[in-house]
Formats: sequence, structure tokens, C-alpha cells
Amino acid sequence: MERTWLKHYDEGVPHTIEYPAINLYQLFRQSVERNPSGLATLFFGARMSYRSLGEKVDRFASVLAGLGVKKGDRVALILPNLPIYPIAHFGALKLGAILTPTNPLYVERELERQLVDSGAETVIILDQLYPRLAQVRANTPVKRVVVAGVKEFLPPTVGFLYGFKNKSTLTTQEEEGLYLYRYRDLMRRKFPPAPAAEVDPDEIAILLYTGGTTGISKAATLSHRNLVANVHQTQVWLSDVREEKEIFLCVLPFFHSYGMTTGLHLAVQSRCTMVLLPRFELKDVVKQIRKYKATIFCGVPSMYNAINHYSGLKSSDVASIRLCISGGAGLPAEVQESFEKLTGGKLVEGYGLSEASPVVLVNPIHGYRKIGTIGVPIPNTDARVIDPETHEPLGIGQVGELDVTGPQIMSGYWNRRQETDLVLRDGWLHTGDMAVMDEEGFFSIVDRKKDLILSAGMNIYPREVEEVLHQHPEIVEAAVVGVPSPVRGETPKAFIVTTAGSSLGKREVMQFCQDKLSRFKIPKEIEFRKELPKSAVGKVLKRVLKEEGG
Repeated sequence: MERTWLKHYDEGVPHTIEYPAINLYQLFRQSVERNPSGLATLFFGARMSYRSLGEKVDRFASVLAGLGVKKGDRVALILPNLPIYPIAHFGALKLGAILTPTNPLYVERELERQLVDSGAETVIILDQLYPRLAQVRANTPVKRVVVAGVKEFLPPTVGFLYGFKNKSTLTTQEEEGLYLYRYRDLMRRKFPPAPAAEVDPDEIAILLYTGGTTGISKAATLSHRNLVANVHQTQVWLSDVREEKEIFLCVLPFFHSYGMTTGLHLAVQSRCTMVLLPRFELKDVVKQIRKYKATIFCGVPSMYNAINHYSGLKSSDVASIRLCISGGAGLPAEVQESFEKLTGGKLVEGYGLSEASPVVLVNPIHGYRKIGTIGVPIPNTDARVIDPETHEPLGIGQVGELDVTGPQIMSGYWNRRQETDLVLRDGWLHTGDMAVMDEEGFFSIVDRKKDLILSAGMNIYPREVEEVLHQHPEIVEAAVVGVPSPVRGETPKAFIVTTAGSSLGKREVMQFCQDKLSRFKIPKEIEFRKELPKSAVGKVLKRVLKEEGG
């Protein structure tokens, strides 16, 4: 295939790369050995060097081995971004266990389903979340639970964090010693040292659950090779990452593929510092950037948009930011331009998905880029647009389904052969996203196939409508979904969040759209809200909007 996009790579970014045939624990161990005195994590004043992190990882691996965890066992992490996350993450991987990162926001039903589906027998969980697990544990394969509290990782002077209560929520003393263990107690006990398991790069490292925002969640099986390749691809693309010098603002959750690769793995691979934040609280995000001079911040558009609109913010507060990648949703041009002007750094849009570890396309950081596109395939990666029915490749400017291939692509879905066969064909991953490629090799997402609105036989792509709405100076956020219509089958409905004090009304919104959208694309239904429902990563949950307002 003709890779027209290669000529737009930044200077110094190779078209193909070599990456080591190692597993993730080996990647971690190499960084510890090369930069032992370097600062690995910052957590509200608590500091941990790479040497200390390495010691804790090895000790926790011994703990897990002492509790009976062995190679191939599934270990669920139900944790926000706390210092225990990298400890548990790499500790379990040292034993050759398979990680199953789990959203801490899951309710009991969702927790039970994922634990049963993965077959996880071990859970490491924040103590505040334990009561949910206790309700369903008996219905799952879980044999052992390790609980940790936020307070254990904070400096003594810090009393509480983000509304998490410091008191324990463990249900009964009788449970302790049967299957329930406290992290701090286990780390004080003597366990025989656990040797690193022999793990081939092609063995499964992580079961990454995906699809929860659109339907039944299923696990992408990601190998060590997939994940090691993708972190090297990402590092090469960010061509001027300064090893051992960058400060990563890690607010994207590590349980999500995006936060895991561009935060946890990339920071470790480049032997840099991670500023850990358990969730996106705007005031604290700005404070951490200002205090620790964060330089790299990968996020989603809603995060950058929130910073742009933060009252009283000075450019000097965020002037340390150098490099940012936006993913997870379309990045409005106004958000990108305002953030770059505010920080003086670079913000570019990229594209990924859990099935691809996740990064596959990104705009060049320093050279030629196209605002409004998801950029071009990164090294060792190919992309194309195909007819969703015939699977035949389409030409320049034609809308079809985006296909991607590369070393970061999963081997399939966990225990789901039929679903795997639907999305993987001849090494190509069918993403389910409708896209178009221009004559220079830049790709643009038109919309999700599932989000497409069919109105009286006409195709309406919500992203196009949202881009227009975001151009209005009084609209902070906008999401468009299809709702039932007795006449047209479906009609677009817009959910809008406006600036403080705005008196914007439905009629003004429709008038604003008149010369920017065809008449059939203009939302006839408009609902103003104080906020939009979002996932833990910051994606707008359109399924929830359809249920609430459809």
C-alpha cells in the first residue's frame, strides 16, 4: 500500500522501529537499574524513587506468591491512580500473572460480571471500594482480596484526599485472615523472595475490558509484546521526550489503556516522574501542574476544555506544559488553539482503542499537522478505510470503516471467538469507527458506526454537529445523539452545557447552526444541562444521554 503519510513525519521520527523482545516486568526492571535515584512518583508531597519502587514491586510480588498467586492467574486491580497501582501492576506481572484492570466506579453488578468473566481469583482494591466487592464476592472466583487505603501513601501531615474517608470500611474482623488482607500488614511480613517468572513476550499480560460505554464489556487480550511495542512507538513519536527529566501529569486512570500506555508505561520506559492524581479535580490539577512543573499531560478534550475555562488561571500556572496528546473523543479546534495559546505547549489529536494497546494514529507533534484530523499512522502501523459491507478498500475522500494493523494489535477477545472473528481479519482490526483519508494520508473520524443517526434515510454524523456547536462562544460542551422520531425514524438531539451566566436559548442555537449545517442535520431538540455524564476517563456517555433524554 502507498503510505503517503510518511512524508509528514516529524524530523527524526523513523518510519519503522525495532523494539526489544522483552516482557513488561523486564521493561520496568531495566528502568529501575538505569535510574535508581530518579524520582518515580509524586503523590501530594509523598515521593518515591525508582529504587524504592523497585523494592516495593519485588516485595509485593513475594507477597502475592506467598498468598498463592502463580503464572497465568488473573489479578484484578480496582484502584485509582495511587502509588500502590504501579507496585501492584508490575508486582503481579513479575510472577507472570495476567492483570485485569477494573474501573473503580463499577457498581456491584458490573464488578461481578468482570470478575466472573476474567476468572480473577485475586483482587487488589481501595478499602473505600471494598463494600461493593463484599456484596458479590461469593458469586465470583475470588479467593483473596488485598485492601489498601489512601492514607497509607500520603505524607503524615496530609489528613484526607478528594473526599475519600480515611477510616476503614472493612465489614467484619472475621473476614480478615480468611480471604481478606491489608496491604500495609502484608508488606511488613516476611515472605520468601519470588523469582521473576519466565514470560515470553507473546504471552498475555493484560485483559483490558472495553465496550462498556456502548454495550456489553469484553476483554481485549493484550500481550507483553503488544504493550512493549506500543510504548516504544509512542516514545518515538514524541521525539523530544527527555529521558529522566520529564514530569508526567498522570490523571488519566491507569486502568484504562490510554492512561496505562501514555502515563504509566511511557513514564517508566523513559525513567521519568509520575505525578499521580486519583481523579480529575480541576483545582487540584492546576495546582499540581503549577507546583511540580508538569511537562507532559495526555488527556481527553473535556480536561483541556475545563482548564481553558478555569476562572483566574494565569498562563504562568501552566507554562511548564510541553507536550499533550488528546484522545478518547474529537478535539474541537477551539479547545486545541486556546490550550496551546494558554500554555505555549503542543496539543495534538490522536486516536487509539483498547484493542490496539491503544495508540495507532497521532498528528505530528512539531511539524505539519491538520487540526480536526486524528493524524497519521505511527511507525510500524498501517491504516486504511474499507467498505463496511464488502470490506473492499476505499479511495481518498470516501467514508468507510477504519482498519488498522501493527504490532500493538490484540490477538482477540478473551473467551469470545465469535466477536474476535468479527473484528480481526487477516491481521487487520476493524475499529467500528467511520473515517475518511485525505490525499496527504491524514485520517479523520466521521463518527462511530453505532452513533450514526439515520433520519428519513439521511446519514447524520453527531461529531460534525458537535464541532459546529463547539464554535459558539457560550457553549462549553455539547453532545448529540439520535432520538426516536415518529416521522423521520430518528432525529438529532443536542445536550448542551453553557458558560456561567449564559442566557442562550434553543432558538439562538438553531439560528447559529443554520449557515453551518444542512437543515436536516440541525438539532430540533435541545436540552441544556449543568454537566454531561462522563466515564472515569472523561468520555461523554452518550448511551446514558439516550436513556435519560431520548
